[in-house]
Amino acid sequence: MDMLKGSLFELLGTFALIFLVHAQDQSGFISIDCGISEDSSYTDQVTGIYYTSDATFIDTGISNSISPEFKTNSLPQQLWNVRSFPEGINNCYTLRPARGRGNKYLIRAQFMYGNYDAKNQLPEFDLILGVNMLESVQLDNASSVISKEIIHVLSSDYIYVCLVNTDSGIPFISALELRLLDNSMYETQSGSLVRYARWDFGSPYELIRFKDDNCDRFWFPYNSGEWKMLNTSRTIDTDDDNKLQLTSIVMSTAVKPLNTMEPLKFSWESTDPTSKFYIYLYFAEVEELQLNESREFNIFLNGNLWHGPLTPESFEATAMYRISSSISEKFEFSIYKTNSSTLPPIINALEVYLVKQLLQSQTDQKDVDAIMNIKSLYGVKKNWQGDPCAPENYSWEGLNCSYNDYNPPRIISLNLSSSRLTGNITPYISNLTLLQSLDLSQNGLNGPIPDFLSQLPLLRSLNLTGNKLTGSVPVELIERYKNGSLLLSVKSNPELCWPGSCKKKNKFVVPVVVSVTAAFIFLTTLATFWWIRRGRQEVGKVEEMDAEMDSNKRQFTYSEVLTITNNLEKVVGKGGFGTVYYGHLDGIQVAVKMLSQSSIQGYKQFQAEVKHLMRVHHRNVTSLIGYCNDGYHMGLIYEYMVNGDLKRHLSDNYFMMPSVLSWEERLRIATDAAQGLDYLHDGCKPSIIHRDIKSTNILLNERFQAKLADFGLSRAFPIEGSSHVSTAVVGTPGYLDPEVYNAIRLTEKSDVFSFGVVLLEIITSQPAISKDREKTHIIEWVSCMLANGDIKNTVDPRLQGEFDINSAWKAVEVAMCCVSPTSTERPAMHYVVMELKQCLEMEASQKEGHEPESKDSIGITTEDQSTEIIPLAR
Repeated sequence: MDMLKGSLFELLGTFALIFLVHAQDQSGFISIDCGISEDSSYTDQVTGIYYTSDATFIDTGISNSISPEFKTNSLPQQLWNVRSFPEGINNCYTLRPARGRGNKYLIRAQFMYGNYDAKNQLPEFDLILGVNMLESVQLDNASSVISKEIIHVLSSDYIYVCLVNTDSGIPFISALELRLLDNSMYETQSGSLVRYARWDFGSPYELIRFKDDNCDRFWFPYNSGEWKMLNTSRTIDTDDDNKLQLTSIVMSTAVKPLNTMEPLKFSWESTDPTSKFYIYLYFAEVEELQLNESREFNIFLNGNLWHGPLTPESFEATAMYRISSSISEKFEFSIYKTNSSTLPPIINALEVYLVKQLLQSQTDQKDVDAIMNIKSLYGVKKNWQGDPCAPENYSWEGLNCSYNDYNPPRIISLNLSSSRLTGNITPYISNLTLLQSLDLSQNGLNGPIPDFLSQLPLLRSLNLTGNKLTGSVPVELIERYKNGSLLLSVKSNPELCWPGSCKKKNKFVVPVVVSVTAAFIFLTTLATFWWIRRGRQEVGKVEEMDAEMDSNKRQFTYSEVLTITNNLEKVVGKGGFGTVYYGHLDGIQVAVKMLSQSSIQGYKQFQAEVKHLMRVHHRNVTSLIGYCNDGYHMGLIYEYMVNGDLKRHLSDNYFMMPSVLSWEERLRIATDAAQGLDYLHDGCKPSIIHRDIKSTNILLNERFQAKLADFGLSRAFPIEGSSHVSTAVVGTPGYLDPEVYNAIRLTEKSDVFSFGVVLLEIITSQPAISKDREKTHIIEWVSCMLANGDIKNTVDPRLQGEFDINSAWKAVEVAMCCVSPTSTERPAMHYVVMELKQCLEMEASQKEGHEPESKDSIGITTEDQSTEIIPLAR
């Protein structure tokens, strides 16, 4: 007895394809050869299928060719190249077939490694269809070909096929194919159908597909030494009630047991006893029966009658299918001839599909259409791939969405600040009807502010600062601002004015006097002076109104805060500002920081935090979702960071930690924090100095992505080009720049010093100031350890030496450069980011088994590139 081993995806092996060549319609086909050049296309010589490049379906990835030794004559051309994705966690193809939602498609992705990267390391990664996990891709060897296939009814006009990096190698793909099916085919009670097996019994061919199968299904041969192969040259009639569109060449072959008294048996195993399968068995009589011959049989599954008795029609296809739940790990079919039958049982073909419930909803189609049009119109240069909102972990940068169990995700926040947008504000934005926050600041948008913005019913925050907008601010927006329902910012638009202040120069009637010329000159001068003065007054009104707005902005009432936090039920943190509570807002987890009545500096910090967080938007800076300024109740509403602050994960007594942070995790956290700080220094205009960088102000989300938090002490450089500002000494002991403490001179390098202390904490897991070391500062302790060349005991001993030694040296050197006593000797943050990324690369190389490059010096320079940083002795 042979067993069909349960595998979601079969190895195709060698592709020597044999087909009948005749012209067939490929409407409803999308055939993509991944990795070929952008302008390339071709017709496959064997199948006649027309393949195009994938360049127009995806924005990321690198084109590669498989190694020459794998390019055999029998290997289909669409497997010669791959597209790999060394950057980013989630990379997605976006396809929009002509017949979208409600239509049924066979979707197939193919993968052949072929040692394209010359590393001989088979990667493993996940495949997502739409917004739902489909399956993991795992290859047996470099020449194996894996095809993953699903029959799916589209729930939207778009199809997203995404490859997810799971830190087990770089994802890649060889080919992507869509085949439109008739909706009457493969009808299900619910869910989609993943191909588990599709076998052509008795077939002499290595693979049957298009052109012999109009739907381009892959039919794999299956035979056994215990069976006799049967075939006929006659055409099998497949037209009679053929909802499954069977093909004659598949049905023209069959098998029967060699021992005519034995049953015909085959089986497979399921790895999940809760699985549900759709099982299709296909029969057609392919032998010319004599008058005294008959063929009749019963079909048993796991010893129970599944169907029968059945007499296959002569040269005519018959399909039998059932839904079967996997009550055991094994499916064993046994086909017995009946007592009245003179001939043994036969079978021609079999299909088995695993039911896959794709339960997570894609983003609302109207929102998808709107944001796709916005992306296309403005040429947005962001990693906007796949579904905008889902899966939630991979939502698009700059978008916030609402999620619940009953409705598709909706876009509620759009941040395109500093995205180099030009032209008018597009009407496509008006289609985002649930939009609560819109930030188009620091772009080159021109033209008037459109009226449709005032028609967005839920809009609470609108930031148009720093554009080239002209005309008058719509009255409706002004009214919504005045009644407190809208936070509006329109500063730094020189040609923009408030209603009633956009009149042209008045006409003056100059009285005729004796000295006409003198009077004309006098009045002209007077009029010019008056207009200039009035213009300055109007500019002053705009700035005054924006200043008033900044001081009175309020998004949520205190009663709404109580609802969000379930009456301040769960405390998740406390600080000098006040208490932090856990809450939910529109299906999103939030942290609500309420100002304590006893906090003397609290109100100033509240103002500072709102001021800065309203204009900073970066993946490594915590997002301010809203705020409350309701009488004596003031609070800030942030995104909730599931894994809390960095300090607790470095502590050796953090009892909630299931494991110690690995060296790679530490480097990623350090890089994230450095990128956030670099953005504050170089990405914001004017630059922002955080002034309180410490491990408790670096928060970690569910993916351990680090984000900077707590901007209550932050300062902005008031004048572009300023080298420093004078300030009071604020901050946290142990992290404070000695130059600020001694000279009260605040520069961006003050943050660099504090970050250096944090980086030393990350490396060593030692606190900034240790009571156990008689209050010795961490800088002194590390310097003492390095003086003896002891890098292994400098790095957190709990790592047990599991780190690349060169990567550790480089990280320590970066940290020690950051904490140089003199600010001019400290590097800028963008150099720190660059060096930490190199540390990550070195650690990754060591993990992949490569010998990392040893570097005896660190290539960090200051902004003026005039000071060389001397490396520490090793």
